[in-house]
Amino acid sequence: MKTLVVGVGGMTNGGKSTLAMSLHQQIPNSCIIAQDSYFKDESVVPEDSNGFKQYDVLDALHMDEMMRDVDSWRRDPESFLRRRGLNPERAAPSGKEVFVLIVEGFLIFNDRYRRSDLMSLRPYFLEIPYEVCKRRRSLRIYSPPDPPGYFDGHVWPMYLRNRQEMEMYIFMFLVFLDGLKPKEELLAAVCTDVCQEIQRLRGKSQ
Repeated sequence: MKTLVVGVGGMTNGGKSTLAMSLHQQIPNSCIIAQDSYFKDESVVPEDSNGFKQYDVLDALHMDEMMRDVDSWRRDPESFLRRRGLNPERAAPSGKEVFVLIVEGFLIFNDRYRRSDLMSLRPYFLEIPYEVCKRRRSLRIYSPPDPPGYFDGHVWPMYLRNRQEMEMYIFMFLVFLDGLKPKEELLAAVCTDVCQEIQRLRGKSQ
């Protein structure tokens, strides 16, 4: 049994969750850990001088808990799948199975202390233009909802800052994806890469 971790990152409303879910549906013995599932309670997320909640920083997330889940998957991916109500598939001869973890989130490439523990394949990063991002964000319903001016006053500036920080450490390894392309085209490109890596892992000696 071998394991593979795939990172699907990107800006808010760039299509990363859609891509991650589509990959999961295509790839046997895969599951998703979504960074958005690890947000801290609103009451402990600080505000800036404008009164905007600082959600777009690593401190707003239970990253230790997320990494414990990643480590749990690494130790025993079959049991991890079963705990999530997923049945492992025999997609290859015994001993040749490859279990795939898809880690999806907007800051998964910004935690330089844990990044090397996450990625074992080229990381993917979805991008869309400012105008498209703002429009998509305005159509989403968040809990708590975005206050007036939140996108321009916090979300977009933090995206630019986080992207700059990310580029300092991992830019040369990132595979940038155009989030405006049809989702089927994006899925086909990433799925081809992942499936090739799965076949490579199956071919390695045990």
